[in-house]
Amino acid sequence: MTKLYTKVPLLTNFIKNIAMTSYAKRLNCTAPQKLLYSEYGDPLKVVNLSPAELRDPQPDEVVVKLLVAPVNPADINTIQGKYPSKPALPAVPGNEGVGQVIKVGANVKDLVEGDHVVPLRQNLGTWQTHLVLSKDIVLKVPQKLGVIEAATLTVNPCTAYRMLRDFTELKPGDSVIQNGSNSACGQYIIQICRSWGIRTINIIRDRPNVSDLKAYLTNLGATHVLTEEELRTTYIFKSGQINKPKLALNCVGGKNALECSRHLQNGSPMVTYGGMSREPLSVPTAALIFKDLQFRGFWMTRWSEKNATSIDRFEMYSELISMMTSNELHGPSYELVDFHNYKEALINTLTIKGMIGKKYLLKFD
Repeated sequence: MTKLYTKVPLLTNFIKNIAMTSYAKRLNCTAPQKLLYSEYGDPLKVVNLSPAELRDPQPDEVVVKLLVAPVNPADINTIQGKYPSKPALPAVPGNEGVGQVIKVGANVKDLVEGDHVVPLRQNLGTWQTHLVLSKDIVLKVPQKLGVIEAATLTVNPCTAYRMLRDFTELKPGDSVIQNGSNSACGQYIIQICRSWGIRTINIIRDRPNVSDLKAYLTNLGATHVLTEEELRTTYIFKSGQINKPKLALNCVGGKNALECSRHLQNGSPMVTYGGMSREPLSVPTAALIFKDLQFRGFWMTRWSEKNATSIDRFEMYSELISMMTSNELHGPSYELVDFHNYKEALINTLTIKGMIGKKYLLKFD
């Protein structure tokens, strides 16, 4: 009797897998799979490939076959349990991606099979071959938009856009200073500013072949690219080559951020959206009293949750997509990794190296 009962769950799972495979064949797609973690920890140890379920859409839902999904540092931090946003476990990682609609519910009128869509809600778990989503939490994107740009639309370019829009009024000829300028977000900041006629002072760490990185960022549209050491001795502001910045964008922290803040115009904000150095942000008393500097923080997840249905959100997407399809805005340097080789993407994101902010993306069959 005991042996019979122990075999029942195995038999049930076997039948379920047959049913899912059969349904997938009817949709002319491969058997659904997902990456899954049941505890927080080292991504290389806790994330595993698992079979997934695939069902018919409800009247207001669509079935989406994922095409590409990025592996972001925030995804790694979430799996490690270090990120403020923690999904219920077990969970599928991934907050971004682009997919193709392969089936629509009876009430869905604005989407058809073959459309490309981007999921808009956090913690949906995009590291899987298929998703069944409400039509209200996907954004249709033009197929002429590159899959890399589409897959990475909702985090870095939006972070860059909002920080440039929401903390001070910038007009053509104004300047912005940022550190971590070779990061994916930093590259978008450079390009958006170039498009809007805003000049940028871009701070990077010294490294071998630093001149190559300077040339790369200059080609993106950077006005000035300086190492941390060069920033400490620069005369570009005193000489009048460029106006003092009206905005500082900080993803590093520590002494680097302090040095950037020294060059701000009186009353200007420094917006912190990361802390790559893991050093605290020190604010001199004189900067508050005599220069009246503002020190603010920004988290794209919080902004998106507060503005889930706002006009501002969809106008932002429309403007960014327009800039991308007109070649004003290009996605970051990237490498596609086969979904089944996901550990390669995890390792490379865990040990980020190289000259520029390279993005690793999972490519699905």
